Amino acid sequence: MALSIWEALAVLAAGIGAGTINTIVGSGTLITFPVLLATGLPPITANVSNALGLVPGSISGAIGYRAELRGQGRRALVLGLTALIGGLGGAILLLALPSEAFDTIVPVLIALALILVLLQPRLARAVRRRRDKNGTTSRPHGGPALLAGLLLASGYGGYFGAAQGVLYLSLMGLLLDEDLQRVNAVKNILGAVVNGVAACFFLFVAEFDWTAVLLIAVGSALGGQIGAKVGRRLPPTALRAVIVAVGVIAIVQLLLR
Repeated sequence: MALSIWEALAVLAAGIGAGTINTIVGSGTLITFPVLLATGLPPITANVSNALGLVPGSISGAIGYRAELRGQGRRALVLGLTALIGGLGGAILLLALPSEAFDTIVPVLIALALILVLLQPRLARAVRRRRDKNGTTSRPHGGPALLAGLLLASGYGGYFGAAQGVLYLSLMGLLLDEDLQRVNAVKNILGAVVNGVAACFFLFVAEFDWTAVLLIAVGSALGGQIGAKVGRRLPPTALRAVIVAVGVIAIVQLLLR
């Protein structure tokens, strides 16, 4: 479908906004997806085009966070493989299930994730005290609980993906002994993996709008750099506040859809 010049500019701007917010927190899909629908694209075409277009933004954001990724290569590999499996499963579900299957549970998941983000400092201290008492150390990859949580969150990410970054940040913030900025850096890797594997699957079974893909790709890549510059300067409390604000907006939008 041919886009008018104004529609093309709107999609490009949405891509920049999505790339920026995805790098800082996540939920960029809530910016791009409604814009694509407004141009007249069918929901499935809009969803798969959006997934592919956002991959460069996640990669760009990860590059912007490369300093925080130092020393996390093995962790990113293990968690990335988990995200890949979950993302592929979610992509398959997108074509097998009606959208109503996730409509009820997703706002609840995001709300729980926000509660974990708010309580994360207190919970993390409690977990460290328990480890000190038992003489144990934290697992570099978070253990089975984190892998299971990321598998489910990535399944949702491959299916639709709005606010999947909030889910990632809440899980890793609680189960990894790392500061929020280093966790955020890994989150960008996971986002790229999930969007990438879902997009590769969709290439064989779904129809893309390549103009929309290109516009979102260019915009999100630019936004990824903007998001990295802004996000890396935010202190933990401010970053946590941004996560909660974006999560609340995501819940409202999902409930009103």
